[in-house]
Amino acid sequence: MKTFSAKTGEINQEWYLLDAEEKVLGRVAAAVAHRLRGKHKAIYTPHVDTGDYVVIVNAAKVKVTGNKRANKVYHRHTGFPGGIRTVNFSDMQDKNPGRALLLAVRGMLPKGRLGRAMLKKLKVYPGANHPHQAQMPKELVLKGI
Repeated sequence: MKTFSAKTGEINQEWYLLDAEEKVLGRVAAAVAHRLRGKHKAIYTPHVDTGDYVVIVNAAKVKVTGNKRANKVYHRHTGFPGGIRTVNFSDMQDKNPGRALLLAVRGMLPKGRLGRAMLKKLKVYPGANHPHQAQMPKELVLKGI
């Protein structure tokens, strides 16, 4: 028996819709990264993008546990000396809702060209409206989250 390897032309990618309202940030990110990577499919191949498209709505209403709303910090660097910028979770959610969820998913995907291609299949919206009705996304239900 030969080992199966998926080819890019043979992959059927579907669209899923996830409502992140009152769901925990890390648990949602882990489930979405699993779906984007394609690990839920029997044809999963590590070096091929076998995942599906995921649309996340109500990303502004995602919650975190414990004191992370005030204590969790995100760092970025401008590239100039002394250019480190730090912002906590609540400020990031106020300024750019959904960015924390995007960063959490990005950290769970592979680094490099394949991970960037997978991340392009993630669409995050702070409110309940999204422009992907034509793709007829299926409702993604996360059990125990």
